[in-house]
Amino acid sequence: MKTRSLKLLSAFCVSATLLTGCSSAEKKVPKVGVAQIVSHTSLNTIRDAFSDRMEELGYKDGETIEYDYADAAGQPSNLTSIMSQFSDEGSDVIVAIATPTAQAAANYADTIPVVFSAVSDPVGAGLVSSLEKPGGNITGTSDEVQVDQIIDLALQINPDLKTMGFLYNAGEANSVSNLEKAKAYCKEKNIELIEGTGKDMTELQSSASVLVEKVDAMFSPNDNTVASGFVALSKIAMDAGIPYYTGADSMVQDGGFATVGINYDELGHETANMVDEILKGKKAGDIPVKVFKDDLNIYVNKAYLEKLNITLPESIQNDDNLVMVGE
Repeated sequence: MKTRSLKLLSAFCVSATLLTGCSSAEKKVPKVGVAQIVSHTSLNTIRDAFSDRMEELGYKDGETIEYDYADAAGQPSNLTSIMSQFSDEGSDVIVAIATPTAQAAANYADTIPVVFSAVSDPVGAGLVSSLEKPGGNITGTSDEVQVDQIIDLALQINPDLKTMGFLYNAGEANSVSNLEKAKAYCKEKNIELIEGTGKDMTELQSSASVLVEKVDAMFSPNDNTVASGFVALSKIAMDAGIPYYTGADSMVQDGGFATVGINYDELGHETANMVDEILKGKKAGDIPVKVFKDDLNIYVNKAYLEKLNITLPESIQNDDNLVMVGE
């Protein structure tokens, strides 16, 4: 009787060990789909900073997490198939970089948590009803462009500024939103705002060439079409002796004259922090949208400054938040 009991206990222990082993082997590695509308410095910076921060948080690609990176190559129509693929492959979270990507991902938010990044106006884009309480299954980070501060910077550098060209793709919701802000603030400051649009680089270059003949300065927000070919566009402005203000520090790195804004690495890092919270059980809709609008830096392109022979006012030169790009 005693021997039989020991045999039964031994068999039970072996079975329990096998079951535990199977359970451990079948432990699910989280899968995160990361998509962007196009490849350019701003969005690539966010993507890379996101990956770096995730690794700092303990997620090692191929071991403790699996990523599926996708680029729509500037074609919004490609986003539909990308999001469908993420869904079919069982993504646990979708990271959507830039407004068009986030709008495509939102169609899948009923079943998959979505964390967007670099959306200038999440409410206006129809992604959330409130920044503080997004609700639903979506949240993220906003690179809201501080249009008034950028125009004020332009006025500090050139108090005689009377005309400003606004170059953008009218098909991008974030750019349209920033256009309305620019119109209102320029009217308040007695600056004439002249629009230039284009749905691709050929049209944008044509519009830029026309604008530089009419304005004292140029401005583009965080427009993905503009940013994807910004090196060529900034050259048109620089060659014409026109300072070109931008909505992002990364666009200054690509040849723009100046901006007031955040470091895009911060967007990527905070996006990763949100994904980490969700993977640990928090609901996306309970995480407030993070808007970066405080403690901003002034970014000035040194080569552009020297090319146009512009001397910055002492108030800017002595600003602790001044970052000279290219030094």
